[in-house]
Amino acid sequence: MDVQFNIGARQINEEVHEVELKIAVSAKTGKGTAYIVDLSYCGLVGMRNLDEGQAHAFTFAEAPRILFPFARRVIADAVRDAGFAPLMLEPLDFNGLYTQQLMEQQAAAQGAPAGNA
Repeated sequence: MDVQFNIGARQINEEVHEVELKIAVSAKTGKGTAYIVDLSYCGLVGMRNLDEGQAHAFTFAEAPRILFPFARRVIADAVRDAGFAPLMLEPLDFNGLYTQQLMEQQAAAQGAPAGNA
């Protein structure tokens, strides 16, 4: 079983963003691929009076956390309706993943050379 997650966002207007939670699932058996599910689940979120850091955190951590249970249900139903046992994805800590990614980006920026040598 291979499960991949990706989060994307685009600004609709000053206060509204579209957040896209992409989930790709591939289940393989000894005989080949059993099924593939590729889901893009989107939501519109409104934000007002947030600084850029708070808005970024909400867009890439909190909004996906809100969308995930619904996307998880769509995948479970689709797999079940195809005749397989429902796939119940484990909950994810989107805030923890967001924080980890920020720390990795900061560490990479600090360790990167300052110019061309």
